[in-house]
Amino acid sequence: MPVINTSFHKKTGTGRKITRSGLLLILLVSLLGPGWPRSVCAQENKAADSTTLAKPHSPTKASIFSAVLPGLGQAYNKKYWKIPIVYAGFGVFAYFAISNRSEYKKYKEAYTYVASGDSSHIDNDYVLEYDEQQLLDGKNYHRRNMELSYILGGLWYLLNIVDASVDAHFFDYDVSDDLTIRLDPIVNYQWRDPRPVSGLKLTLKF
Repeated sequence: MPVINTSFHKKTGTGRKITRSGLLLILLVSLLGPGWPRSVCAQENKAADSTTLAKPHSPTKASIFSAVLPGLGQAYNKKYWKIPIVYAGFGVFAYFAISNRSEYKKYKEAYTYVASGDSSHIDNDYVLEYDEQQLLDGKNYHRRNMELSYILGGLWYLLNIVDASVDAHFFDYDVSDDLTIRLDPIVNYQWRDPRPVSGLKLTLKF
């Protein structure tokens, strides 16, 4: 290997020999800086830590949030536009439950008064508007609607939890841009029938 003689004249008059590979190594270190090994390792460690610290989206947590407070699971899934829909549904069912309960109590009171033959004063206009059978039918009708409103409100509550869980399952789902769907006409020939049969071919590419 050729040797580059480089003399560093000092008071002692001695010299040093630096090889070509050694000179290239010195130049490389001087260009990268003395802290380049540590910086590279730090970047690799930072990337590893970020990968380790990245937690998957939890459907269980989303379900618990929506069970504790309806709409909170939707907020956890960043589906904020669903929160007004959740509470609008609860508002509708609450309105029908309250109104039917009020009518049911009024019909029940009037029916009990008429059926018992009570002649004392009562502040209920249904006593004079309907007969005994009509009051019974009205009482049963509003009782069914009240109970149905309670049931639908409970189902809406469960649907709010299921919706949060499903959205959480698909939160990290990545759909590629290469996903395509094609519908092409085709012609099939059958060996028993010489006549061609036309059809359609559906192609789904991931």
